[in-house]
Amino acid sequence: MANIHFIGGEKGGVGKSVVARVMAQYFIDRGQPFLGFDTDRSHSTFTRFYSDYASPVIVDQYESLDAIVEAACEQPDKRILVDLAAQTHGPLVKWMDDSGVLEMAGEAGINITYWHVMDTGRDSVDLLKKVLDRFGSRLGYVLALNQMRGDNFDIFEKSGEKEHALSLNARFVALRRLHETVINKIDAGSSSFWAAKNRSAADGAGLGILERQRVKIWLNHIHDQLDGLQL
Repeated sequence: MANIHFIGGEKGGVGKSVVARVMAQYFIDRGQPFLGFDTDRSHSTFTRFYSDYASPVIVDQYESLDAIVEAACEQPDKRILVDLAAQTHGPLVKWMDDSGVLEMAGEAGINITYWHVMDTGRDSVDLLKKVLDRFGSRLGYVLALNQMRGDNFDIFEKSGEKEHALSLNARFVALRRLHETVINKIDAGSSSFWAAKNRSAADGAGLGILERQRVKIWLNHIHDQLDGLQL
């Protein structure tokens, strides 16, 4: 059975590409074949860090989006990972509606999971409600709580949307904070997480021994959670 994972959250700067990169590294580390698609025309972050696995897709062109589903049908052994840029909800929904994507996916045996990447702000909760109200039980959901943007999710906890998501069998992943200096060095060097945890400063990755160790611990914590999701 094919699996398509849309990494969204709609809001800019919430950490969608970090989640996409973590998932790409997870699939690589676990030996699970996958294909990546990057919808961000401005920054192409996913493609920059995992250029051997990701290719660009234009979110407001149906033919380009069609390639995502066609890849899932033609290569069902590979997970499909789509890094959604900010402000892509509208075009994505229109494509799904006009093309009958969810109905076709059900007939073709394709699982579609929407990953809602959240920070601690009200916007993330409001956008989650928008997605849950729009798609209901027709999608699978994973809520990625990005603690690198803060760790107080009281707004979410008190909003009622957590219970709403749980009623739709949503699953949860928490991204613990990674030391800001480390993530900045990784980004500055356009390093994959594999390179960040394995290459020393002398190799050009720019990370010291304990910085690499922090990356390993951070990734292991997330990988353990992803193992439980059976992706």
